[in-house]
Amino acid sequence: MAEHPIHNLMKISMESLKKMVDVDTIVGNPLKTDRGDTIIPVSKVSFGFGAGGSEFESERKSTSNDNAPFGGGSGGGVSITPIAFLVVNESGVELKHIEERTSLYERLLDQAPKFINNIVNEFDKSGSKSSDKNE
Repeated sequence: MAEHPIHNLMKISMESLKKMVDVDTIVGNPLKTDRGDTIIPVSKVSFGFGAGGSEFESERKSTSNDNAPFGGGSGGGVSITPIAFLVVNESGVELKHIEERTSLYERLLDQAPKFINNIVNEFDKSGSKSSDKNE
């Protein structure tokens, strides 16, 4: 069975969206500063996609399995908004927001690096305490 024409419309649109929205779009490539800090841009990506079509009745009468005339279209949109920068240096990891955070998700994301640093510090402390006891 031959592919329906809408298949090609959707395939081309989805391939184009895939090229635009990848991991490097959301979490950018790290940049090194002269002071040795590493800065990683973080963006919010939103996208939408739609496709549709219709087959029309043919004026010619046919007994074969010819496809009816087809008309269709597809479209999509992408919004990429920079929201923050991860700053990694010798004092730890810090998330610097570009604008005021309002959603719970953004506030939790802001606290994640501090939380991870605290956990790592606690493991370091507990490891040094246990080795002190053995001596």
